[in-house]
Amino acid sequence: METAVWSALADVNRRTILGHLLAGPRPVGELAEACGMSQPGMSKHLRVLREAGLVRVERDAQRRLYAIDPAPMADLDAWLAPYRRLWNDRLDALGRRLDATAREERERPDGA
Repeated sequence: METAVWSALADVNRRTILGHLLAGPRPVGELAEACGMSQPGMSKHLRVLREAGLVRVERDAQRRLYAIDPAPMADLDAWLAPYRRLWNDRLDALGRRLDATAREERERPDGA
């Protein structure tokens, strides 16, 4: 996975932008308003996301719409897969422990 993707995702504003783009392609002005940024500031973040390959630009008459490019996300997902298994194993173990604790509490006589 390219370092540019990690660098782009390191910024909370760019992750927020990607979150807004989950709903579909949006113009710069709409993204800027949704994120509480100026259009020039938004354009800088979108340029970083575009250069990292995380977003693409689509033309709609005179407007430029930004949309998520799923390919780098698939690469990121593949890279995270072994870690996800680790998290799932730990969360499953926690779930089993919480279930056992709940059973023990239900089986205890009142006042114990």
